[in-house]
Amino acid sequence: MRNKRTNPGTSRRVRLLAVAAGIVAVTSAGLPTAGAASPEVYSATQLSRVSDAVLEAGVGGTAWHVDEASGRVVVTADSTVSRAGIAKLKKAAGADAGALRIERDSGVFTPLGSAGDAIYGSGYRCSLGFNVVSGNTYYFLTAGHCGDVARNWYTNSSQTTLIGPTVGSSFPGNDYALVRYDNASLSHPGGFSAADAYVGEPVKRTGSTTGTHSGTVTALDVTVHYSGGGTVRGMIQTNVCAEPGDSGGPLYDGGKALGITSGGSGNCRTGGTTFYQPVPEALAKYNVSVY
Repeated sequence: MRNKRTNPGTSRRVRLLAVAAGIVAVTSAGLPTAGAASPEVYSATQLSRVSDAVLEAGVGGTAWHVDEASGRVVVTADSTVSRAGIAKLKKAAGADAGALRIERDSGVFTPLGSAGDAIYGSGYRCSLGFNVVSGNTYYFLTAGHCGDVARNWYTNSSQTTLIGPTVGSSFPGNDYALVRYDNASLSHPGGFSAADAYVGEPVKRTGSTTGTHSGTVTALDVTVHYSGGGTVRGMIQTNVCAEPGDSGGPLYDGGKALGITSGGSGNCRTGGTTFYQPVPEALAKYNVSVY
């Protein structure tokens, strides 16, 4: 999810944060007939080994997690992944390739850019996630791929009203950043408490490009290898749409702060798959609290 450039004169494009729109097409193998062989059962150790093998295969445009209910490693491959890429995943899994369940997404998994309230830095636009505090000092969370491209953030595209500097950033691996409020004239409202998401949870996401959209958490602890590079781990997966510029924006359930928009596929006209950095990990990293 990289940021959407606001300066048309610059050639570098960063598309990180807003993930949205690919439609997952899952093909059913059909019901087993009487006398059909029982599906093979894989141990937790085998599933973990297969998950590691998918990571080591290095196929961009994939997202995967261990689905304990089905006893399989579910791999979602975007439209950039070829048959050869799928074959590479199966080869990497070796004798345990039967533990893979491959699903397809018609979009492209990329980190986008922009979020909640718009923030601007170094010609890019991202979104503000959640306001946080440590002692008497106020900050906000946004995406790490946003924090990596700008030292200072502003409230306007002309970059004349300073918010403050990026004081911490992590991407890839994770996707979170911390920005300090240095402008005392700016308000920083709260109203959230940190929480862990759960599968099936109804959620909303807000971003500076597409506003607020709703959906459902579909998986947890997901590893994503974005097309074009950058692998993030421990992500929340949802079917909420997002677009470039939504990066860094908040994922929430009522007053529960759940995640920070990282990346995904699709758009808000046709839907998609999106991924989020869990908030509790970022809070622990920077020793701050939502409020």
